[in-house]
Amino acid sequence: MARSTNQLVNPNAREAMNRFKMETASELGVNLKQGYNGDITARQAGSIGGQMVKKMIQAYENGLQQ
Repeated sequence: MARSTNQLVNPNAREAMNRFKMETASELGVNLKQGYNGDITARQAGSIGGQMVKKMIQAYENGLQQ
């Protein structure tokens, strides 16, 4: 049986990831709420995830340059 790949290694990171997601959604003008967000479009959800990945890559690259 395969282990789920979306489990966080550090359970305390869940709250930080939720804050990061809400912050990113706000920057993009997407109205996210706590809990279920089935009323947003796939495009909106994808833009949030894509922007989060861009920010994480940028932070990693900035860390390498220092």
